[in-house]
Amino acid sequence: MTGWNPQVGPPGWAPQQPYSPPPPPVVQQTRGLSPYGMPARHSWEIPMLVLVVTLTVLGYLFAILMVALGEINQYVGLFLGAPLLVWIGRGTTYATMRVNGVKMSPTQFPEGYRMVQEAAARYGMKKVPDAYVLLGNGQINAFASGHGYRRFVVVYADLFEIGGAARQPDALAFIIGHEVGHIAAGHVSYWRQLGMFLVPFLPIVGNTLIRAQEYTADNHGFCNRPNGAATAMQTLAGGKYLNSLVGFHEMADRAPREKGFFVWLVNAMATHPVLTWRMSALRDRSRHGRMFLRPAPPQPPAGVPPYGAYPQPMPSGYGETTTYYDYRGPAS
Repeated sequence: MTGWNPQVGPPGWAPQQPYSPPPPPVVQQTRGLSPYGMPARHSWEIPMLVLVVTLTVLGYLFAILMVALGEINQYVGLFLGAPLLVWIGRGTTYATMRVNGVKMSPTQFPEGYRMVQEAAARYGMKKVPDAYVLLGNGQINAFASGHGYRRFVVVYADLFEIGGAARQPDALAFIIGHEVGHIAAGHVSYWRQLGMFLVPFLPIVGNTLIRAQEYTADNHGFCNRPNGAATAMQTLAGGKYLNSLVGFHEMADRAPREKGFFVWLVNAMATHPVLTWRMSALRDRSRHGRMFLRPAPPQPPAGVPPYGAYPQPMPSGYGETTTYYDYRGPAS
């Protein structure tokens, strides 16, 4: 192979060092939300999963009862065909990536490939998921899925620059950590998705479960690359070219101030936490992200004035000034 150097590896693959997660800091958060503690599963996730699975099982039983009574309609048929439909959908998605996606490797998008390996190592996963780059035509997106025993991550191409380097390395590491976190938390298993088959028919209940899963994945992304959390959210808000103009803290500060029924409704009907709430949750690592009630205003220590508080070094990737204000309210 042209350009092969046994000391370096294939072309495009930088010299590699064995990956070892950084040691935990001296002070650990007790709720699993610290950068190097094990990522916390959102407190709402399991209760909502139990509720949704229970409702889905009741739906299956109702469909079987309708068949026994000879009352068959399109909804009954949909439930009876759910195991096959979920299997076909997962298989089709995986096949699409295999024939159309660019598979990350030491020679194709090596930076992203390394980030997937690092995230899997961080979460103690025994098997590193496959990763693909897919043309997104300007969309900023990524997702995780699986089929059979395979698990894979898909990253849209616009998160990379010409030449395959990450446009925002810390942000991409956070996003990849988020998606690998979905896999580590078991969100993409066949049986879980079958048990959540009723989610589209449960607009608020089902979406609440999905939002809780997204918060869980955000905790994984933060654990993998805390310095990329702000830049990732700025990119989701303003796009990859204007993200540096987005004030992460300004948006997070609006979370407790934006109020009203329709604000509540938009969040309750959303599959992802609304951005202001999501940014607030990523900034305040003392508690889980809010599901229905607005985030509480930041509470600086006694004697410290709000919004100017006690500056700390800005982690690289925040894209704002040289300081940020780490307001930590009491754990609840």
